[in-house]
Amino acid sequence: MAKTLQGLVNTIVSATSGLPDPTALASWSPELSGEIDIRILADGSWTHEGSPIQREGLVRVFASLLRREPDGQYYLLTPAEKWRIQVERHALLAIDCERTGDNGEGVWQVLLNTGGRCRIGGEYTLHSAGRDGEPYVELPNGLTAQITRSAWYRLLDAAELEDGRAFIFSGGDKVILGATD
Repeated sequence: MAKTLQGLVNTIVSATSGLPDPTALASWSPELSGEIDIRILADGSWTHEGSPIQREGLVRVFASLLRREPDGQYYLLTPAEKWRIQVERHALLAIDCERTGDNGEGVWQVLLNTGGRCRIGGEYTLHSAGRDGEPYVELPNGLTAQITRSAWYRLLDAAELEDGRAFIFSGGDKVILGATD
């Protein structure tokens, strides 16, 4: 059982031999191993026992192993272990967004603070006002990413207007950004 951050890292390395596929993470169901003092702060930074986790690579690995379960709690998972952690607001930040492709076939994606990307639209619903009033997007494994101000403005700059509502098209889906008044 991993009782320290280094123990958890060692377990991750031996159990996953690299970053897991998000669909694999969804299928893992180990018993709860306990809590580990890792916290994701509202600004997207990660701490362990109150000290910032400085290694970007470590944060990326942890983010790839993060899942929010129906109980509303967040867990770091390996095939053999499950550790509860604390999240202040959203697990991740959408720090930028970009559109790939053309016209109605183009897909908007958010770039996450951990280096990952996720499309907007389809099963990944965009919400223009979250529990704290900030926009966010739903991600795989029950996670959400707060959309930063600069990323939100990029979406608004690309938006079209219809009946007083701003929207974008992403992969053929009409994604409402919100009312314009």
